[in-house]
Amino acid sequence: MTKKHYNQGHPAKRQKNAAKPANDGSNEEILLADVKSLLSRHRRPEARLEDEIGGDAKPTRTLSYVPPDRFTEIEVKISELSSTGDGLGISPTSDHVYVVPFTVTGDVVQAKIVNHVPQANYTLTDFVKVIESAPQRDDSLVRCPYFAKCAGCQIQMLPYELQLQHKKLIMEKAYRNFSTLTPEVVPPVGETIGSPLQYGYRTKLTPHFDGPPGSMSRKAKRDPSERKGFNAIPPIGFMLKGTRKTVDIEDCPIGTDAVRRGMKTERERVVKEIADYTKGATILLRESTLRKPKFQLDQITASSEAGQNEQNETSGGRDAHSDAINGSMDKSGKADIDSARPDLTPHVDIKTCITDQRAISTEYVDDYLFKNTAGAFFQNNNSILPKITGYIRDHIMSFTKRDGTKSIKYLIDAYCGSGLFTITLSSLFSSCTGIDIAGASIVSARENAIANKISNASFMTADASKLFQEVTYPAEKTVVIIDPPRKGCDDPFLQQLLRFGPQRVIYVSCNVHTQARDVGVMAEGIRDCRYEIESLQGFDFFPQTGHVEGVAILVRSDKSQS
Repeated sequence: MTKKHYNQGHPAKRQKNAAKPANDGSNEEILLADVKSLLSRHRRPEARLEDEIGGDAKPTRTLSYVPPDRFTEIEVKISELSSTGDGLGISPTSDHVYVVPFTVTGDVVQAKIVNHVPQANYTLTDFVKVIESAPQRDDSLVRCPYFAKCAGCQIQMLPYELQLQHKKLIMEKAYRNFSTLTPEVVPPVGETIGSPLQYGYRTKLTPHFDGPPGSMSRKAKRDPSERKGFNAIPPIGFMLKGTRKTVDIEDCPIGTDAVRRGMKTERERVVKEIADYTKGATILLRESTLRKPKFQLDQITASSEAGQNEQNETSGGRDAHSDAINGSMDKSGKADIDSARPDLTPHVDIKTCITDQRAISTEYVDDYLFKNTAGAFFQNNNSILPKITGYIRDHIMSFTKRDGTKSIKYLIDAYCGSGLFTITLSSLFSSCTGIDIAGASIVSARENAIANKISNASFMTADASKLFQEVTYPAEKTVVIIDPPRKGCDDPFLQQLLRFGPQRVIYVSCNVHTQARDVGVMAEGIRDCRYEIESLQGFDFFPQTGHVEGVAILVRSDKSQS
């Protein structure tokens, strides 16, 4: 008789497993690479010998270690911190790995068995408590009461310098495990460039709450009248680590002050209006900035005090700027003025929180102004954007002729969004073109170019598979910036990029593993076009988490010359 598998007391549904592409850069694949590496380094000599004898065949030996049953609590010593932000501990027999969140290398912890992955020789666990702290663990650094529950941050207990070191290691491992390149063609990764703000940096948060019981049943989906309302206030917040449950979160310290105030106000609104909901919802909290000359400060403060009795804590569906003053007051009725700026600046920044997906948000990167639809993508850590745009500005033109004249005259910004790189780098080029698949982003980009008085930039909508068809720039005088989503670039895009063959490529990525995979393809090249890696640099866009933003600078090197 076939044994049935159960999930929460009910027979598990048979599901079709969608085949994932190789090197998809998912957390599962990244974790598996780290597990394999750890096991290979700890494997006993006799096991290595059996593997060598077996060659490429599937291993036939039986593991000597059998993990405890689910929900058993065990003691684990953490051997290393993985690229996913989870701690990895090795079994006593060195042939099985325990994955324990919220731990650092050297911790001895108590963990609860959650799920076995026998085909990959690892077990997922829940963190229970620290038995013996590692020297580098400092729990006094933790600022969030939901840490070790909420899935958002993994390494708040790690001193910031060690966080930056860990993120450099993440990039190194990404190129080792995902690029297929030999070590000698991969340059050393630079020291991770830190965020000016380690807390209070996120300009966008999206807490959510789930629908009432039964709201997702087939009957309720077919007939909305069958949907039942809430009989209690649901948890409003973010995911519980390792589950699909929601943790009720009243405040998030990595959000900016304006976003945190918006979170408080929106939670209160949902509580008042919960009877109007028959299903769950996601709440948008997006910071917007109104920049005013300093001589207007007295007028701003007076206007704020005059409107202190109005309920304008967030701008909601209104124009963020028309209500910026009243919408940014603190409890005393004073305007929320960005005090992080030096007194010598000629302006003050007034922050508000937008909750309407269709409203317009405003951000400043140095002195460049960017307006976007609030629900659209824009980088969520404004404090580090001048650092990354400055870094690219310093490196994008490093290829020059012997007489000192610029050899690069044209910029193509693929995946340009609302024009961040096109606009901030436009002064370096004779002509710039931003390309994106999203029409709304191109509309924003054009408006931002006009607002910043950029006359040498144009923008167009194009599918990624046809990105370069309309480009007339000479490849030998062109640099291409690519900043794709986490999944990276697909093969048709990479092939057309190689056929176009620009002189330089700047690859910006929020997933250094898919970046490494794609850079490997470009380094292999096609026909007479290939690329060498000039430099690799990490940026800490998301302090307290296991994420790192990577910038790879590539220069064309014809195959005939290699």
